[in-house]
Amino acid sequence: EVQLVESGGGLVQAGGSLRISCVVSGFTLDEYAIGWFRLAPGKEREVLSCISTRYGTIYYADSVKGRFTISSDNAKNTVYLQMNSLNPDDTAVYYCGAPIFCARHGSHSARNTDWGRGTQVTVAS
Repeated sequence: EVQLVESGGGLVQAGGSLRISCVVSGFTLDEYAIGWFRLAPGKEREVLSCISTRYGTIYYADSVKGRFTISSDNAKNTVYLQMNSLNPDDTAVYYCGAPIFCARHGSHSARNTDWGRGTQVTVAS
């Protein structure tokens, strides 16, 4: 059974930092690309970043480039998203999803993408 479980969200002040985690089971991060997405009220789901160990690829959306860093600890089946310089526009539910398409200059989910339940990130002004 494929499972993805996010954690680490919470309330943070503008300018602050937060690290969220996604623990996966049922597959390995060596074989499938995984990404971070977010969904804010009234907005479409947005891909933020992805990492593919198999193809050696990391992608960042322009909205988070330079502020967010994705990393993985494959032995722990865990992917992280370090979020710095947060602003209220970053307020959303953050999801991890896999497998996904992950290329240097673009990423998106697929029909077979599995999702976690998300973790809420709220940035206060």
